Amino acid sequence: MITVYYEKDADLSILKDKTMAIIGYGNQGRAQALNMRDSGLKVIIGNIEDSYWNKAVADGFEVYPIDRAAELGDLIFMHIPDEFQKTVYENYIRNKLKEGKALVFAHGHNINYGFIAPPKNVDVLLVAPRMLGSGVRSLFVSGTGAPAFVAVHQDATGEAWKRVLAISKAIGATRVGVIASSFAEETEIDQFMEQFLGAAIGRIKELSFEVLVEAGYAPEIVALEMFCSGEAIEEAKHVVKDGFFKSMEFGSRTAQYGMLTRGSRVISDDIKMNMREILQEIRTGVFAREWELEQMMGFPVFKKLKDRAYRHSINRVEEKIKKLVKIKIEE
Repeated sequence: MITVYYEKDADLSILKDKTMAIIGYGNQGRAQALNMRDSGLKVIIGNIEDSYWNKAVADGFEVYPIDRAAELGDLIFMHIPDEFQKTVYENYIRNKLKEGKALVFAHGHNINYGFIAPPKNVDVLLVAPRMLGSGVRSLFVSGTGAPAFVAVHQDATGEAWKRVLAISKAIGATRVGVIASSFAEETEIDQFMEQFLGAAIGRIKELSFEVLVEAGYAPEIVALEMFCSGEAIEEAKHVVKDGFFKSMEFGSRTAQYGMLTRGSRVISDDIKMNMREILQEIRTGVFAREWELEQMMGFPVFKKLKDRAYRHSINRVEEKIKKLVKIKIEE
């Protein structure tokens, strides 16, 4: 059985005299900083002097260089991308971790694979919303919240779980429920979804576009039907609200029959072998080491693959259809 925590389980008062130092004012950083401030906590920002620094200043925060923010903060939130965390930690944060402080992550990658090894006298916490930062903020403002996975990797103070739940409450997550997990579980499931489910969906869409265009259908019509209309967003909402299979009821019987009869032809059960291989690479750290080497080499494979993706003809078609059909997508 999983353990789920709600508002009644969290006490914000344990953070009332503490300073939250948000390192990185990007996707999650800005959303969580604003939510925590609105919840009555003292929040400061640590960032390099760039557009994110300027945005934090415009939002009314005290902004400091990263090492100074880490020095001032009691709870230090690592909201910079995974690939930069190790370097930033070693150069600007590690020496600021006095006894009783907490290092808080929104993703378990660097702790799970040992790229960051905090001293034993600090708490190491995970509060990982299952939502983009924009959603974390908009849901909070609307009076609800985004669910989150939470975990304690290291409890030096004896209050680590209280801190985790208080943080969760401050960002709005306990309004809907936070689930006790672990750094390993959060990391491995998240990366599997990215590397298999996300990759599979992306690849299938790419090939579907190519097959239909090669068969003579207008590229703009194909792109509109595939995703540019925004219909996929509405379908995803029904999946969340009504369930994975029950959401099919919102499509025609023709659509339902086609999906149910052709699904196993599109992707057979044999694909589970590939799924298990990818999961094993994630769990054993093979992918983590590959990604670490890619960073050390200056991202040669990543840059090549990303450049190829951006040169795909679908990009030009998207821009054209957006000019022809004025689709309004809710933020």
